[in-house]
Amino acid sequence: MVQSPMSRKLARNGGLFYPVIGFALFVTFLYLAFGDLWGFNFNREEIKLSFVERNGTKFFVDGKAFYINGWNSYWLMDHAVDYSNRPRIKGILQAGAKMGLTVCRTWAFNDGGYNALQISPGRFDERVFRALDHVIAEARKNGIRLMLSLVNNLHAFGGKTEYVKWAEKEGVALSSSNDSFFYDPTIRRYFKNYVKTVLTRRNIYTGIEYRYDPTIFAWELINEPRCMTDPSGDTLQDWIEEMSTFVKSIDRKHLLTVGLEGFYGRKSPKRSSGNPEFWAADLGSDFIRNSMLSTIDFASVHVYPDHWFHDKKFEEKLKFAAKWMLSHIEDGDKELRKPIMFTEFGLSNENEDFEPAQRDRFYKMVLDFIYKSAKRNRSGAGSFFWQFLVEGMELYNDDFGIVPWERPSTYQLVTEQSCRLAKEHGVLPTQMEHLKDFCASTRL
Repeated sequence: MVQSPMSRKLARNGGLFYPVIGFALFVTFLYLAFGDLWGFNFNREEIKLSFVERNGTKFFVDGKAFYINGWNSYWLMDHAVDYSNRPRIKGILQAGAKMGLTVCRTWAFNDGGYNALQISPGRFDERVFRALDHVIAEARKNGIRLMLSLVNNLHAFGGKTEYVKWAEKEGVALSSSNDSFFYDPTIRRYFKNYVKTVLTRRNIYTGIEYRYDPTIFAWELINEPRCMTDPSGDTLQDWIEEMSTFVKSIDRKHLLTVGLEGFYGRKSPKRSSGNPEFWAADLGSDFIRNSMLSTIDFASVHVYPDHWFHDKKFEEKLKFAAKWMLSHIEDGDKELRKPIMFTEFGLSNENEDFEPAQRDRFYKMVLDFIYKSAKRNRSGAGSFFWQFLVEGMELYNDDFGIVPWERPSTYQLVTEQSCRLAKEHGVLPTQMEHLKDFCASTRL
């Protein structure tokens, strides 16, 4: 065989031709498969977002009904403080957009401790604020809206316990319970100052004050509020009324919710029939009463049947979760006349009888309720998986977290829900790029 000049040249250079071609083909494959996810598309036009509005039991964007397929990644701000982690922020937001998801719920708080946004009352870490700026700017680039929660009822990331500690350091006489957060005047002043600082923050990347940025879908007053020292519910109700009025005095453009788990209080007719067990009526919260205020735009509900019941089998938990969702959608239609958002739902992998397929069944049930609500123009307006992560984030995981694309059946459930909702009420411009071809080839 006679060697060509090119062959002889490649032979002299150590036979690099095939490795180079192989690498080029590999890069091309990555681009075609994951170009959107890892940011190869540099020519993408800036996405235009409008404020989400509420009329009766529905959300609207640009006059079109908006039913939400969303998710939780509470860790975005905290993770973005370290610049080396920011590709993961971009990764999860681009992945969400690729799945047709439209809203991500995340924390806009970290009180005291490591990477605190609020170091002490009125003192903020600019480095952490810039991390939140980055999260909002990156969400905007990808057409994802954010639901931002303002404080935690739980101890994680400071929460109301940290506020109580701050007041005690200033010599304020408080009870032993961290429920002082809800009624002490000093602590209420701390929280109002925090809220005002966040809402009026000007994003260093976009130049837009948070209160004027349509990237923010809604504010959430507090994650899972409970005031067990006052099971009548009066203390928490008073706090919600005061704080929601204060938020609206600063920001009338954004929607506002409480952040409830959905339990019916002592004064509710559903306290026995609607709650998982008797204890749920004594937590100081009341789904109907707390959500009825004119300053609250929509109601939130969480769905964790395996945390509420420890002696029931999976089928029983699934049956209760269906009843729970239907009950709250009926409340939205008949009592509140507001949208109902299932802002957290998940199934623990630590249950004794857990099997991965159970999660898909549970997810499908939740998503089906939202789809049927959208199809019938009812108040069940959206659902949010708890929680999504990207690879290599074990420290942020819990017994509910998943990397959705690592389980094809789950990934398919998520994307099919986006397509179903889009087919009912139209594809948003922010979803068009990712969903148009995918949904066209999906039979639903």
